[in-house]
This record gives sequence, structure tokens and C-alpha cells, in this order.
Amino acid sequence: MTDTLLAMLPAWGPWLLAATAFLACLMVPVPASLLAITGGALVAAGDLDGVQVAVATWAGAVLGDQVIYFIGRKAGHFFPPFKGKRRRMLARARARLRRNGILTVFFSRWLFAPLAPSINLAAGALRFSHLRFTLASVTGDVFWVGLYVGLGYVFSANLSAATELASSTLGLLAALAALLIFGWWLRGAARRRSN
Repeated sequence: MTDTLLAMLPAWGPWLLAATAFLACLMVPVPASLLAITGGALVAAGDLDGVQVAVATWAGAVLGDQVIYFIGRKAGHFFPPFKGKRRRMLARARARLRRNGILTVFFSRWLFAPLAPSINLAAGALRFSHLRFTLASVTGDVFWVGLYVGLGYVFSANLSAATELASSTLGLLAALAALLIFGWWLRGAARRRSN
């Protein structure tokens, strides 16, 4: 499937990038990041228009984020009422989402991209503010598009290097972010124990 989509990219360009970004947000296993990198390389080669590539990829991602958020919002009504421990866990999840939701949504767009569809669904189901979700989603998607299309543009002569660089860099950033979050959590737990 990846080879077919890559072969279609020069002809379908922005439309294909928008469609794959949209489908990736809906948990359909399509190589949206690889296509965005390749789209950037085609822009560098003069085969595609850079503004069209960036706007189409961004619009597809934003639309996909919105659709999965509203699916979560509608699906939240189908959950059975929680009691006891589950009700408290749900209340804590809502509180954390209210407190850190914008950052969670923002970083899930580009740093922890594989988690984005699940976070979108949870944000909708937990009734996270649509305005706050949209602001975080739109800005995070700008970073994702800029990162992947930009890498393809800069490394157009060697797409495999661009793909490896994106994977390695994001993996390192994700590991550092996880380490910082874990350290923050440990610090809070130590403070709670000392009180």
C-alpha cells in the first residue's frame, strides 16, 4: 500500500496528502508521515507547490482531529455509568485533562503522534473543551506539517535519511519528555509522602 500511495503522490499531490492525514487521525493505518516527507521532497524538486502541500496536509489533519473528537463526544454517552473506584478514576482523568489537556493534545500531534487518535477520542468522550482542543490541535498540526514536510524539503536528495532523522529525533524527544514527566511525577509523589 505504501508503494502505491507514494507512486500516486506526484499526480494527486495535495489531495492525497489531505486524505492520508485525515485517515491517519481516524486510526486508519496509512503512512501519513512518510507521505508528508515525500511531499516536501517533491516541493523541493519543483513537482508540487509548497503552500498547497502544507495547507492540504494541515487541513486534512485538523479535519481528522475534529471528526475523531466528535466521535468520542458522541460515544461518551454510550458508556455505562461508573460507580465507586471507576467513577473516581474518571473524575481524576477529567481533572488532569482540564489541567494539562492543551499540552497533552498539542504534543500528541507531533511528538507523540501515534497517541493522537486515542487522545482525541478520550478528549471528546471526557467532554474536554472543544475550543481548547481545537486551539491545541491546530497549532500542534502546524508543527507536525512543518516538521515532516520541512524534513522532506531539506533532505530531498535522501528521503531515507529524512525518514530516519525524523524517527530518531522524535524518539529521542519523546524519551526525554517521558523522563521529564516521570521525574515530575516522582517529585510530586515524594512531596506527598513527606507531608
